[in-house]
Amino acid sequence: MADHQASPGQQPQRPPRTTPGATSLLRKMHEHAPNSAQLIGFLTLIISGGILLLLTGITLTATILGLIFFTPLIIISSPIWVPAGSILFVIIAGFLSFFGSGFAVLAGVSWAYRYLRGLHPPGSDRVDYARNRIADTASHVKDYAREYGGYLQSKVKDAAPGA
Repeated sequence: MADHQASPGQQPQRPPRTTPGATSLLRKMHEHAPNSAQLIGFLTLIISGGILLLLTGITLTATILGLIFFTPLIIISSPIWVPAGSILFVIIAGFLSFFGSGFAVLAGVSWAYRYLRGLHPPGSDRVDYARNRIADTASHVKDYAREYGGYLQSKVKDAAPGA
């Protein structure tokens, strides 16, 4: 019985009070705690994101200040820049459309040449399929016309016997 009683200077030893939810929560947090590589990656992400955000702010600020300072110069010189820009745009668009159309025609002629030579360029199987499909449809229409053409002629003769 003396074993169970505490001495006057000591507190009785009690097991720590824990609720079942708290231990499972702590256990889950410990299981999902990031390792050092994940922590370094997260810190790198935070630092690089902060640097990019700072650079974005500096760029936006410089752009706005540049517009504020150079707007009078742009407005004063606009009678020169607008016609020059328009003419330059038309010239560049003309060259691009001319060379783009020329390239498209050259590619089409090259493809047709290879197709007609029997070299099977990309997409030739689809062209062959479409050609066969059109030929089959034309033959079916021709057969249908032959079959029902005589039927219609006999109906016309029945409607107008003297014709």
